[in-house]
Amino acid sequence: MSAVEHRYEVRSRQQRWSGRVFEVVTDEVTMPGGGTAARDVVRHVGAVAVVALDDAGQVVLIRQYRHAVGRHLWELPAGLMDVSGEDLAAAAARELAEEADLTAGRLDVLVDLHTSPGFTDEVVRVFLARDLADVPPEQRHERRDEEADLQVLRIDLDEAVGMVLAGEITNSPAVAGLLAAVRARDAGWTALRRADAPLPR
Repeated sequence: MSAVEHRYEVRSRQQRWSGRVFEVVTDEVTMPGGGTAARDVVRHVGAVAVVALDDAGQVVLIRQYRHAVGRHLWELPAGLMDVSGEDLAAAAARELAEEADLTAGRLDVLVDLHTSPGFTDEVVRVFLARDLADVPPEQRHERRDEEADLQVLRIDLDEAVGMVLAGEITNSPAVAGLLAAVRARDAGWTALRRADAPLPR
């Protein structure tokens, strides 16, 4: 490893496409040796996910259709950072209420993910939610589109990890969040970060 790391500077950027959730750009980036190379990047708004763990040690999973892979996936309650000015913990609480009809008395950070850094800057923060309570029926979110057939399941945390290892859970925030939750539990919850901890740079 060299003593001085190369600085990969963006010389130019061309926007290829832009939408509500992400944009696609082509960056011209300086490379070691003096040349440049074009790199296509999906610039993403970011997201949060929640490992909601009840007093019995059960975790909340949701099963939702994902069109990009053409099938239903087991996931954690999760969603985009699509509300302007909303902090990460508030976004996690919102998604937990909207997708699982739950509130949390306590939120901590489990893990942060760059989901696929070969082509996107998307960051997902996975929270641990505890001290769960039901959202009153009259305050529950109306689910539409893919969320209209969303299924909610509570299973033992270790059983959920078994689903990860069996290839039954493949959603990356769910995989990372469930494994991190087991590690944090087995360490006595001593390695958790505060809900307002800064994101990785």
